[in-house]
Amino acid sequence: MSADKSSPGTAGSRPLSPHLQVYNPQITSVLSILHRIFGVAMAFGSVFLVYWLSAAAYGPDAFARAQGFFGSVIGQVILLGLTFSLFYHMANGIRHLIWDAGLGFEMPMLRATGIVVVIIAFGLTALTWTVAYLRAGLI
Repeated sequence: MSADKSSPGTAGSRPLSPHLQVYNPQITSVLSILHRIFGVAMAFGSVFLVYWLSAAAYGPDAFARAQGFFGSVIGQVILLGLTFSLFYHMANGIRHLIWDAGLGFEMPMLRATGIVVVIIAFGLTALTWTVAYLRAGLI
C-alpha cells in the first residue's frame, strides 16, 4: 500500500504507515512490550503455583512429585523466568505509578528509569535465588 494517488492499485515509493523495516525500537517501547509479555507469563505461571499448592494439599506423594519437578532443570528454568517476570513487572509497575502522578515523562528520565527497572529486576532475581540457594545449603 502506498500514498501514490496518481495510479490506483500500483505500488508507490512511500509506505502509508511506519512498519518494522523503518521503525527503530526505543527503550520505552521495548520495555512496554516486555511488561505485557511478562504479565502474560505470570498469568500462565500461576498454573504452576496452583499445581504446587494442590500437590501440597493432596498429600506427601503428590507434593514430592511437584517438588521433584520444580527441582529439575526445566523446573528451575521456569521458576527463574517467573521470578524475573515478577520483579520486572513489579518494578515497571512502580514506574507506571510514578507516571500516573505526572512525573518522569522527560526523555532522559524515561530512558534512565527504564534502565533502572531492568537493573532492579536482574538484581532482585539474583538476590532472591542466591538467598534461596544459601538457605537450602546448595552454595
